[in-house]
Amino acid sequence: MSRSVSAAAALQRLREGNARFAAHARGTSTLLTAARRAKLAAAQQPFAIVLGCSDSRVPVEIVFNQGPGDLFVIRVAGNIVAPSLIGSVEFAADRFGTRLVVVMGHSSCGAIAATIEELHRPTTNQSPNLKAIVDYIRPCVEELLKAKESEGALAVEHAAMTANVLSSVNQLRHGSAIIEGLISSDGLVVIGAWYSLETGKVEFLEETLPR
Repeated sequence: MSRSVSAAAALQRLREGNARFAAHARGTSTLLTAARRAKLAAAQQPFAIVLGCSDSRVPVEIVFNQGPGDLFVIRVAGNIVAPSLIGSVEFAADRFGTRLVVVMGHSSCGAIAATIEELHRPTTNQSPNLKAIVDYIRPCVEELLKAKESEGALAVEHAAMTANVLSSVNQLRHGSAIIEGLISSDGLVVIGAWYSLETGKVEFLEETLPR
């Protein structure tokens, strides 16, 4: 049962799975047997929740070398936090007892690039739906753009991606009474991470789990 998997144990499983993926190895747990399919048809018990980007190059289960039923994955452009996404995290954490939430950004993120472009060259005819995504990302990027611009485009991109992930982490930690309650009294942990398209490795943004 996932409630017996602590945040620390779940994080270790993610680290080990990503190490296998980055080394071009595979674990047998990713295989879906008839018996496992039948078991999953009856119930799910994911050991971690991952809020990641919709980018086609960042398939979360593959990046962490996990199989069906292991992860509760929520994907949206720019790994932003909007009400429905908070609700999805609440649902999984409360219903399944999953105790680790990871917000994962990645290098070469199109949503980050679009936000930076919009700050440099504002458009007048942008789709309101796309604008909503940019508007979620804009505040944390706007503050650091001038400070990092002299260091080059890659430095700006990485700083913006990191700031966006940490902003989403903060919104999850403090934007829901349900999540706040689970953090304070039931061992739920919300952390940030970023995935390198170039190396296949995931780096977690905190060395130790927050208390």
